[in-house]
Amino acid sequence: MKILVINCGSSSLKYQLLDMTTETALAAGLIERIGEAQGILTHTNHPDTATETKAVREEPIADHEAGLRLAQELLADPQVGVVAAASDIQAVGHRVVHGGEAFKASARITSETIAAIEKTIPLAPLHNPANLTGIRVARELFTDAPHVAVFDTAFHQTMPPHAYHYALPYEYYEEMGVRRYGFHGTSHKYVAEEAANLLGCPLVDLNLVTAHLGSGASICAIEKGCSIDTSMGMTPLGGVIMGTRVGDLDPGVLMYIADQKGYTVAEVDRILQKESGLKGISGSNDMRDIHSRAAEGDERACLAQDMFFHRIRQYIGAYFFVLGKVDALVFTAGIGEHDPLTRERCCEGLEAYGLLLDHEINQASRGQARETSKSDSPVKIFVIPTNEELEIARQTINVLNL
Repeated sequence: MKILVINCGSSSLKYQLLDMTTETALAAGLIERIGEAQGILTHTNHPDTATETKAVREEPIADHEAGLRLAQELLADPQVGVVAAASDIQAVGHRVVHGGEAFKASARITSETIAAIEKTIPLAPLHNPANLTGIRVARELFTDAPHVAVFDTAFHQTMPPHAYHYALPYEYYEEMGVRRYGFHGTSHKYVAEEAANLLGCPLVDLNLVTAHLGSGASICAIEKGCSIDTSMGMTPLGGVIMGTRVGDLDPGVLMYIADQKGYTVAEVDRILQKESGLKGISGSNDMRDIHSRAAEGDERACLAQDMFFHRIRQYIGAYFFVLGKVDALVFTAGIGEHDPLTRERCCEGLEAYGLLLDHEINQASRGQARETSKSDSPVKIFVIPTNEELEIARQTINVLNL
């Protein structure tokens, strides 16, 4: 069974074709600079295998429809394609960033589904319009295949009201949906299931803390397979410090800066989204660069990484208390999977919680699923590479009962 997964951004588009009989990627692609004078499509067959081959096209790509048509051609191209025809694709799964309260799970895409996603645009004005564009175009190109929307926020819809409400006038929640939604749900769900497999225990019998640490970062408390708290809020700005996002912040700071600088709402938003986080403190949002500079004694690099580790430890500790009993801590995403120093520093001082990191194993763990805790650690520590595309494909199959 072949499932196409589509992740549509404002000026880019990622896709992956998976063979779900073996859960392996047949092809993957990235389309960049959509709508600019020169677009780029990088298409890879059998990624991360010995038979990997790449095809690159540099040409104007007017819009997402043009980009998806190019992808469709390459997937079925007689020389570089991996399917005989586009009709061989049996279903299409779409990443949708925000489902609001309307979607507590993935959903088959119908005209009603699209209308409901449109209503969530005010909650994710930068993401959901692009996601909808990908859905509309793909439904026109892959007319024989059923389509499924998989929401970043859906996994966190199990949070209890006391965890997702803000202490604001209640009518803001009733009228505008102002509440905490959480993000990276597809990743948190995937690594939780993989952790259960490594522990040889049903997910419903486990309590986990999962740390998705990349350019965007979030922590999640998972009780018996359900998210009961997560660090991000109504938007992906809240929680731990990220590459260019601020994380948790006293809202009075925003009013003070806006008043002193005369900034508009749009200017404040740009600072919080693009100029803050690790970049705001150190000048760089690349953790590798920050580590290198910190090792040389750069004070701002040292400060940036210390702040990053501190915030993550805060959330890990808080979620241990929220859950009461924790079976495992899971690190995932770009930094979580590949950065032993971050994992070491984030576990530092948490030995009283039962987190005993094996430093030798941790140093050798980069990008592969494995346990990094000591054999006698009361709480297991895992590094598990995330695979959001595979999780989207799995959920697509589940929704369609294929």
